Amino acid sequence: MLYSAFFFGLISSFHCVGMCGPIAMMLPLDRSSQAKKTAQLLLYHLGRLTAYSTLGLIFGLLGKGFYLAGMQQQLSIMVGVFMILIAIVPEKVFMKYNFSRPVYTIISKVKSGLGKQFRKKNNSALFLIGLLNGFLPCGLVYAALFGALAMQNAPLGIAYMALYGLGTIPMLSAAAYAGSFLSNGFRSKLQKVIPVVTVIIGTLFILRGMGLDVIYVSPGDMSLFVKSGADCR
Repeated sequence: MLYSAFFFGLISSFHCVGMCGPIAMMLPLDRSSQAKKTAQLLLYHLGRLTAYSTLGLIFGLLGKGFYLAGMQQQLSIMVGVFMILIAIVPEKVFMKYNFSRPVYTIISKVKSGLGKQFRKKNNSALFLIGLLNGFLPCGLVYAALFGALAMQNAPLGIAYMALYGLGTIPMLSAAAYAGSFLSNGFRSKLQKVIPVVTVIIGTLFILRGMGLDVIYVSPGDMSLFVKSGADCR
């Protein structure tokens, strides 16, 4: 399922342009040198990838606990269901119940840290802006984290989130270079595609967990994921 992570990130990036695009457009980049500007932008993306990979590590370890408990198929189905729910439940429902309230203090500190880094104009600040940006709450990142959870080990959890982050780079880089280059109408159409892709990926996780004996899509045995320490004799 790793292949889906990059594609999901690529599609999600159209949402990112609306949510995180303003951050990318306001980055304190050196506009006098194209080479330096590109290097600084890469530092920003490296910070985001570090945040996503760290989250992937945590959720990969959590997934390993499910794997050791013999719940890999059930977990894959649960992950698919949650991803589909994130896609079809209106965002205002999540805002109404404020599911992130338990970590509101942490989120406030992250936003405060972002503000401080924007006042600086050095390379470490650009990395930290990306790092803090990666930890801001986002429904599509949550959906990707469910995918990392289903990977059921730390290295694959890291890889899943890193690939997701790589998929978001092209559009956010374009936002940093070109500013608000997408018309509202075109952006609105792209927003309608994102839930569809999320549902498709969620469905793939459900099918994988069902073990329907369909090669590459729904293996019939319990070897749904790469196992560490495999016996290759």
